[in-house]
Amino acid sequence: MKPNSPRATSRARRSGPGRKATAGIVHPVIIYPFHHPDHYAGLVELYELVARLDADRVKYARPITVLDRKTHRVATAADRKFARFRDQTIARHSDLLQTWGVDTCQMWYSGLGHAFDHGGPDDVYWLIPGDFNYGTRTGNEVLMRLHDLPEIIMDLDQDICIGEIATDHCNSKQLIDTYGTFALLYTWFPAEAQEIRQFTERPRSEFLALRHGFLGEALRQRWYPYEQTVVLLLQAVFGRKGISRFSVGHISDLPEGRESLASAMLQVERTERVLKAVWREHHQTDPDWIERYRQLAVTSNKVRHTALTILHNLLA
Repeated sequence: MKPNSPRATSRARRSGPGRKATAGIVHPVIIYPFHHPDHYAGLVELYELVARLDADRVKYARPITVLDRKTHRVATAADRKFARFRDQTIARHSDLLQTWGVDTCQMWYSGLGHAFDHGGPDDVYWLIPGDFNYGTRTGNEVLMRLHDLPEIIMDLDQDICIGEIATDHCNSKQLIDTYGTFALLYTWFPAEAQEIRQFTERPRSEFLALRHGFLGEALRQRWYPYEQTVVLLLQAVFGRKGISRFSVGHISDLPEGRESLASAMLQVERTERVLKAVWREHHQTDPDWIERYRQLAVTSNKVRHTALTILHNLLA
């Protein structure tokens, strides 16, 4: 990825003099779908990419696949093909890390933490979600350029790079982020929300790359099982880190092309819970924090109610 690529957008957020980009290796961390898919077309394409990464030990560390134990048990019981795919494809081209997680963000914690323990100060960590539809022509095209995510970190000397999927204004992910995620971010962290929106329209993206130093800082702080990307972006703005954006392209992890209303509601509600917790962590030593918190909670409740009403009208 060249620094002047039109697909990359970045703005440095560091204090002090600029740093020189240094050589390191990339640690691919693949997150196996939390809900085992009905077919393997997308996973086959994904692990063809993983096989190529595994073959290039100069540039890449041995890939890691994080597999939730619940998913493993369900897949083993329900799908006779799974054991063969696990042994002959996943374990052949990556180290298989099985863990118990409440959701994918907790799987990120296990996988990125494991990779970090085996990494070095100049390394980059590349999170690759497995539940997107890579089995289509468009999905395969997306796979072919995902390597730009960690390369942007190295080429532009950034701390975090967010991969944005392309959507139209009626897409359910767009609606959730517009009326839910950003509306709540502007409520709890207005200044930081403005910064984040300069860099990305997808503050909950699952496509990420992180520099070793920034990942180490994030791992030392509380990690949330939900909406951890939002938290990482807030931490990056708090710490004036280098943030970049990369356009992934048109790809979806939604079988029907849109979220259900119940799923959209859940995402908005848990985003609010996480933002409340992060706000308390940053302000609980302020003398008047409880009064400010109560006032913001009233506003946040109205924002959440409005978001759920809009999503009901548009998605029901």
